[in-house]
Amino acid sequence: MMEENEKIVLSGEEAVAILKDVELMLISLHRIGSAYTDKPKSDYASETCRFIDEWKITHKLADIRSLISEKFDTSLGDDDMDDLERAMEDIQCWSKKGDVPD
Repeated sequence: MMEENEKIVLSGEEAVAILKDVELMLISLHRIGSAYTDKPKSDYASETCRFIDEWKITHKLADIRSLISEKFDTSLGDDDMDDLERAMEDIQCWSKKGDVPD
């Protein structure tokens, strides 16, 4: 990692904004899990999906990613990649039904 990227700085306002969104997601998902403990798994899955879609969770996560990513120097290395590209290169993402993380 480039020396410039070994330490990044968020303002207090930026950190609070990130933490508020993370808290909203964690608490809400916990509450959904608790509310659907004794209900069919399909109801739990449906409510979780509804929450993600209607509360725009993917947008919130994209905003968090953007806020943190913009703090990094994106100069390319010898491999024509910046530090974040290199760090994200081997992330295993969902690609088909039934996928599970390693």
